[in-house]
Amino acid sequence: MTVTTRFLVELKTAAEAAKVAEGSFRRDAAVRIAALEQERAFAFRRLNLMQAIAGAMASAEIEEIAVASAFATLRTRLGWNSDSEARSEVIARFGQVVLAMFRAPDEEESASNVPEALAGFERWYAETRGSPFWLLFEHQIPDTPRVDF
Repeated sequence: MTVTTRFLVELKTAAEAAKVAEGSFRRDAAVRIAALEQERAFAFRRLNLMQAIAGAMASAEIEEIAVASAFATLRTRLGWNSDSEARSEVIARFGQVVLAMFRAPDEEESASNVPEALAGFERWYAETRGSPFWLLFEHQIPDTPRVDF
């Protein structure tokens, strides 16, 4: 093998290694971007839902009305027009979050219970359902055929 041939082989090896490194980086970056994208989407879904529930509960003077208002908002946001055993279980578990929110203004230590209650609900949902709660908000809009007359 001549010096020139060896040199060209080394350049080719270096080029292939750079190509592999770039491909690996791009795959890792795509995975990280997807994770950050989901994290952002869930954060905004969390914010939007909790703002809506807080708004629904704002005028309630008694716990029962606050809970009913919060549950109605949750059902509406999820598009749940009917109940099932699974849905009822989710709503009942979410009740802990609602109660923590309702009781927070009255008790100083309860304010820290709201994030804990929400995190606990999210953990429970993920463990029992095998997916994050916030995926429920990914409503697929079916394609509607367009008909011209």
